[in-house]
Amino acid sequence: MTIASICTRTVVTVDAGATLTDAARRLREHHVGALVVTHATPDGDAVAGVVTDRDLAVEALARGLDAGAVRVGALVRGPLVAVPEDASLADAVAQMQQHGVRRLLVSGAQGQLVGVVSLDDVLGAYAEQLGALAQVVKAALAREVQERAALAAPPLPPLRVPAMGTAGWQPPGGF
Repeated sequence: MTIASICTRTVVTVDAGATLTDAARRLREHHVGALVVTHATPDGDAVAGVVTDRDLAVEALARGLDAGAVRVGALVRGPLVAVPEDASLADAVAQMQQHGVRRLLVSGAQGQLVGVVSLDDVLGAYAEQLGALAQVVKAALAREVQERAALAAPPLPPLRVPAMGTAGWQPPGGF
């Protein structure tokens, strides 16, 4: 399974010059936990970084920053972390672990941004695979039970003991 099969292809962006209030509104409006921050270049918009709902809460609100005055670009720091869309789940986890991030940008064959993959996406994919493995185990156990039942000796006929008081019946050990 590759990242291409699980990443979110609809990328929600925000300009680096937008206010933190604008960013929070976009997060809410699009029901996402992160925005790709862009800035204008002569060749078009370029990716500057990622800002998350956690960044807004921990880095801005908790520090008492004025959300209406501070620009999103002020929260962007660190290198951009991306994986190619043909990367495996394990590759994505390794990148997340190495860089301490919960989201990765996903790049296409020409290096263009094609999506975002989150830790939730990766966990969901692994959970799906584990569920499929659990079904394999369940099916194997059911098959094994059926095979053993077919190979088992036929059951013994029920033991018939004459009722008390009938001719021929003797108590065990006699009297």
